[in-house]
Amino acid sequence: MGERLNELESVEDFTLALEESAKRPVLLFKHSVTCSISVRAFDQLQSYLEQADSRLSYNLITVQTARDISDLAASTLRVTHESPQAILVRNGREVWNASHFDITRSALDEAIRCLE
Repeated sequence: MGERLNELESVEDFTLALEESAKRPVLLFKHSVTCSISVRAFDQLQSYLEQADSRLSYNLITVQTARDISDLAASTLRVTHESPQAILVRNGREVWNASHFDITRSALDEAIRCLE
């Protein structure tokens, strides 16, 4: 059974995700609904989620509707904003990120397995 992708729609949602990263790893996925590369990366994420590790939390930031959250994630985690972008967070810090064509099912799987 696949894992659920939670949409972060407010600063409070983002803050809660960061707090959750103290208990378990959190994956943030920044998505642009108007970018074909982002759509391809989102498909890779969806494919990964079909067999995802249930010990993680999976979160979506849609840049068109939550630009403030996207900018906050970039500044808080000290990563350059990109879209699409996958950011793995543990203890409130970025431990891995990828963007554009580097977001693949196998890259996500490998990054998450390396947390163990």
